[in-house]
Amino acid sequence: MQRRAQREQPERAKRLTRVLVCAAAVPVMLVAAGCSSDSGSDDGDGGGKAASASASASPSPTVQAAAYRTLPEACGVLTKKTLKELAPKAKSGKEGSSDDVASRASCSWSSLDNNGVKGSQFRWLNVSLLRFESDTTRGPGDKLAEEYYDKQVREVRATPGAKSLSAQALTGTGDEATAVRYDLKKKEGTFKQQTVVARVENVVVTLDYNGAGLAGDKTPDADALMADAKKAAKEAVLSVTRANGPGAASGSPSAPASGRPSAPASGAPSASASGKS
Repeated sequence: MQRRAQREQPERAKRLTRVLVCAAAVPVMLVAAGCSSDSGSDDGDGGGKAASASASASPSPTVQAAAYRTLPEACGVLTKKTLKELAPKAKSGKEGSSDDVASRASCSWSSLDNNGVKGSQFRWLNVSLLRFESDTTRGPGDKLAEEYYDKQVREVRATPGAKSLSAQALTGTGDEATAVRYDLKKKEGTFKQQTVVARVENVVVTLDYNGAGLAGDKTPDADALMADAKKAAKEAVLSVTRANGPGAASGSPSAPASGRPSAPASGAPSASASGKS
């Protein structure tokens, strides 16, 4: 019995040694696994920070700067000679209300040549100016002006009650221009309406000119009225160009622009043919 006990003691010692060695190995493995997990987490955070830094470093969008930055005084866009021809009895122009005359302006003239029992000749002239600023969201000023120009022409051609309407494209008046003419009957008589819509760079010019023979006087000649309207529109466009000085139309890429077009499509009273006295 004693000898068998002596033989079993070395075997127990060997088994105990193996258990202790394995037990000691477990924390080492856990520590190694923990280090590996921490290292992976650090790498992930670093990658996120790098991606964020890369995104913040992206360049801001730019847009071509608008060519024209201001408007002329609306009541001064036509010469005294032109006003004398188109509205001979008008004492002065009536400036339209605007909260930003550098972006939106208008002026109107009313002329009544009263001949008593022989009748009267009435003329009404209106010039409207609308300037668009470049915007990083909506686009360059000249493109916004193009859109408004097209809308203006469509609205004039859709004037309620217009008779004998015709339209023609004009050359030599800004970058693009359209002249529309029609008759409009009112209780005072038949008004001959002439409207010229022109765009020069980022500015749209709308000129309305109408005439009527009242109290039995003869109706004015539409061709003569249209010739005067075209002349006046060309003069108004030239005034816009001069107000911005030489080289203003060159344009250059600019930083993000916060400006918005200064007025919605209702900004110009082009299709009114008001005949107001």
